[in-house]
Amino acid sequence: MKWKNSRQSSNIEDRQRSSFSSGGRRMSRGSMGALIPIAKFLIKTTIGRVVLGIGVIAYFMGFNPLSLLNSAPSSLISTNQQERPAKINDEQTQFVSAVLAQTEDVWTQVFQKYNATYKQPRLVLFKNRVKSACGVASSQTGPFYCPADQKVYLDTQFFDQLAKRHDSPGDFAQGYVIAHEVGHHVQKLIGVLDKVNNQKSKLSKVEANKLEVKVELQADCFAGIWANYLQSRGNILEDGDINEALRAATAIGDDTLQKQSRGYVVPDSFTHGTSKSRKQWFSRGLQYGTIEACDTFKLLK
Repeated sequence: MKWKNSRQSSNIEDRQRSSFSSGGRRMSRGSMGALIPIAKFLIKTTIGRVVLGIGVIAYFMGFNPLSLLNSAPSSLISTNQQERPAKINDEQTQFVSAVLAQTEDVWTQVFQKYNATYKQPRLVLFKNRVKSACGVASSQTGPFYCPADQKVYLDTQFFDQLAKRHDSPGDFAQGYVIAHEVGHHVQKLIGVLDKVNNQKSKLSKVEANKLEVKVELQADCFAGIWANYLQSRGNILEDGDINEALRAATAIGDDTLQKQSRGYVVPDSFTHGTSKSRKQWFSRGLQYGTIEACDTFKLLK
């Protein structure tokens, strides 16, 4: 995929070096400075003074007191620290930024057809673990979208797993992963996620899983719309790009992953869809390039 001379998105947050993401114990001088206004706030209340005392003890034991704030109210944490724009100074970040920009362009165009405005999501880069409005997640969770803060979370180390563990290398396979998560953001904007969550609360675990599969397959189809957009431009895709995405979609199907991990499959536990269905829905989005073609809820029973 030819992406190096394309526009890069500014909607990137870099938390790869934060103490919480990395799990590090050392504090920099900047981290110490960040504690001063927090300490002034905490000392005003009894509970705050207790938290502050625990933080001092943690510091002398070699831990970073800022990590304690992960359980503190979010109002105590600097918004500027949470939403620091990424410095686009490495190729991996540049690639992610370029793909995110592509999704911004395609969904802006799609929404305009419906006289609607596309609200761009932010993409958070992290390492090891991260705190979102949906809770704490580790790298083992894989890339995910949090509807509560409307952000995509990505540890780029997942791309290595995609290439090595799932035998799906290539930049277009990586782009498919990003486009899939952005697809969940589109679902949030058009009301799909809210409706599904309301329905799932009334269903059994098995039925809720079936509904979740439809959500994930629609996100695959929306990723196909991204690919359709790139294909229509005629100067971005290279030979083998589409096959990279199809290979990745196949590799991370529920049935394939379950066979690899346990030797057998349990269809009632599927939450993302089979390899065949994931491949089919990505292909459908690629072929038609419309939201209507991605209505998994009508086409799937």
